[in-house]
Amino acid sequence: MTTILKGRSELGVSALLLLAGLLVVVDSLLGTDAGSSSDPLGPHAVPFVIGGLLVLLAVLLARDVLRGGHGEAEGGEDVDLSTPADARTVLTLAGVLVATAALIPVLGWPLAGTGLFWGTTYALGSRSFPRDPLIAAGVSLTTWIVFDGLLGVDLPGGPLMGVFG
Repeated sequence: MTTILKGRSELGVSALLLLAGLLVVVDSLLGTDAGSSSDPLGPHAVPFVIGGLLVLLAVLLARDVLRGGHGEAEGGEDVDLSTPADARTVLTLAGVLVATAALIPVLGWPLAGTGLFWGTTYALGSRSFPRDPLIAAGVSLTTWIVFDGLLGVDLPGGPLMGVFG
């Protein structure tokens, strides 16, 4: 079994596509029938077609991989695949992401987003103290103003709540 799967990581993508397609198809079939005389297909037609296409794509991809097909690296790719991933960087990025998700309800987006952007730059190697946190705060505050103030997408403001509302 492991010799069949060796070097065929695309089968994992195929399995995920199949799972997503089946989930969409089953969900569209189990949904309530909301069709009308002006819309005989109802709201389930498009999800059913998309789910079916995902299942078809998964089957075609698996067939291609099992026949020896494989994805090729991009021509401009400059990543050395023989070098292992830097676990410290990956774990730091994961920690920053989890901390941001935990802090958004408490601190609001502007402050938690600042931590997200600053922590990301730090994890990726930037050590410019006065510049990085200021840029992170600017990006976070700008995204909050655009989404919350201009687009009407409610992002928690934390201590800044009510400034634009």
